[in-house]
Amino acid sequence: MPYSSPLLEIPRAVAAPEGHPEAGVPWHWGDPFAEQRTAARGVVVIDRSHREILAVTGEERLSWLHLVISQHVTELAANTGTEALVLDSQGHVDTHFVLAHTGETVYLDSDPGPLVTSALPKGGKQTLREYLEAMKFWSKVEIRDATEELAVLSVLGPETDSVLGVELGTEPYSVAALPEGGFARRMPWPTRAGADLVVPRAQLTQWWQRLTDAGARPAGSWTFDALRVESRHPRLGVDTDERTIPHEVGWIGSAAHVAKGCYRGQETVSKVHNVGRPPRYLALLHLDGSPEITPETGDPVKLGERVVGRIGTVAQHHELGPIALALVKRSVPGGAELLAGDEDRVVQATVDPDSVPGEHAAPGREAAQRLRG
Repeated sequence: MPYSSPLLEIPRAVAAPEGHPEAGVPWHWGDPFAEQRTAARGVVVIDRSHREILAVTGEERLSWLHLVISQHVTELAANTGTEALVLDSQGHVDTHFVLAHTGETVYLDSDPGPLVTSALPKGGKQTLREYLEAMKFWSKVEIRDATEELAVLSVLGPETDSVLGVELGTEPYSVAALPEGGFARRMPWPTRAGADLVVPRAQLTQWWQRLTDAGARPAGSWTFDALRVESRHPRLGVDTDERTIPHEVGWIGSAAHVAKGCYRGQETVSKVHNVGRPPRYLALLHLDGSPEITPETGDPVKLGERVVGRIGTVAQHHELGPIALALVKRSVPGGAELLAGDEDRVVQATVDPDSVPGEHAAPGREAAQRLRG
């Protein structure tokens, strides 16, 4: 059965349209633009209880995870976290998740239904848990599905700390245990001030009531997505495709370590960082709102008659109007006038110049140039 949050039973909760990536949790609570404004100026709480959670325990949990994910975690301190990926053998992104290390457990939470390219000879796809189980071998770790135990609520806005009810460090991904189980984790996006509360699932409704009583305004996934698009943070499977590499969507550093070896896909990560350039980048598009139509995820982006990218998340923002994320070719300049959409939903679009990546120093390429004189 598809997941349906108990918070959808609360008056004014509006469910997402059928087939929406965030189905199962409230899309908005009656006024999505006011919800976004409150997230920018006050504090809101968003139900993200459809996220899936794995728990990794055992004395070798950090050294083992270090070998199978893209991030450097051998020295991940207690009560801290990070982000990470699983890549395929060509360095393409399979899945993305956020980590929290607390109480001798590493929690991994991801968008629903994470699938990973199998490490077995037969190939194909398997769930993230199946992949991790297959990679255990003789390591002293245990993996369990904690989705039925815990649920994610995201608190966003400059007044986040006033409603949390727990002391939480100011550094990104700081973690603090909650007295009744679960943990809080400081998050640097989609707003500069925010935190995830990963609470006992049986207490989800009570936590929601506690946070709203403390002053947090109920907001929906529409708000989260609009602010995520504004801050150019991708949603796996919506803003990524089967060819996406971490460099294209801003996951180098935050979720993929360029110096550590010994994980699948590392060769591509290192090569592109050191001697190459990613073929695409994640652009923020400003869409023409006058036709009252918008493109859909997967629609083409064209420069003249040439297809130069694909549309990802499309959102209505309280200040920017209709906006979207799009994976576009590196040659597409800032300010470029594009056409986004397909069939009867084509609109004019402009690349936000601030979303065009600058040239980064490529150590390998610079070294080669020095040798050539």
